[in-house]
Amino acid sequence: MECLIISGMSGAGKSLTVDVLEDIGYYCIDNMPVSMIPHFAELFPDSRYKRMAFVVDARGGLDSGELFQVMEEMKSIGVDFRILFVDASDEVLVNRQRASRRRHPLDWQGKGLVSAISEERMLLEPVRARADYLIDTSYLTSAGLRNQLMGLFCGDSQRIALTLCSFGFKHGIPRDSDMVFDARFLRNPYYVSELREKSGLDEDVVQYVMDSPGASEFVQRLCGLIDFLLPRYIEEGRTSLVVSVGCTGGRHRSVSIVRKLAEQLAQAGHSVTFRHRDIAKG
Repeated sequence: MECLIISGMSGAGKSLTVDVLEDIGYYCIDNMPVSMIPHFAELFPDSRYKRMAFVVDARGGLDSGELFQVMEEMKSIGVDFRILFVDASDEVLVNRQRASRRRHPLDWQGKGLVSAISEERMLLEPVRARADYLIDTSYLTSAGLRNQLMGLFCGDSQRIALTLCSFGFKHGIPRDSDMVFDARFLRNPYYVSELREKSGLDEDVVQYVMDSPGASEFVQRLCGLIDFLLPRYIEEGRTSLVVSVGCTGGRHRSVSIVRKLAEQLAQAGHSVTFRHRDIAKG
């Protein structure tokens, strides 16, 4: 049961922070009144959401004392809170706020942007001082912020969701594919009467496909390529990658190759899911 409090200065990058955390499995609630947090936390034991994040900041008139009291009360029922504070220099915040063309949440009654930022910093200082994680985005790109967040809140095997998809070219290439490979050079079980009605889920079909010249090398080379690319996609801030393998109908060869590919990538320590889009179509 994980609960993260996200706070920080307006314009420092909380919205991108929420996007990244949602990508890695957090259920995020933005602009959360502190008084409502216990009610959501009570739902944790019966909820499919095991990692939750609440954004609390100046928009709701944050009372840091109330927040800390709620955190202490929730610890007594086994909910351990951590605080992530996202910050940036005043100069950067002024420039970002002007570029956004949105009014600062504390800029009312004509007090001006600089005064609003100063007031917000004073309001949030107790939360910043108690933060478990502090990220200064003054000189960070979006990709840099994403990388820092993923480094803090997910392990290497969780940093990118790898999906393998088998398909049939005659049914079209999967639209969500990032990479597509063609397995039609392999021997086709469709032309073997005892295998035609079976699929790549059957071991004799897999064995027939893998006995094709070049099949094992094909799998090995794909594993090597994916193993090489994954860290580089992570560095660029990618959180998901879909690798599709196709044959004519999507029932025999592509399914067999995806199964073997998934096995070897899992053995190499990668978190892999797979789907066989056209296996029922043939």
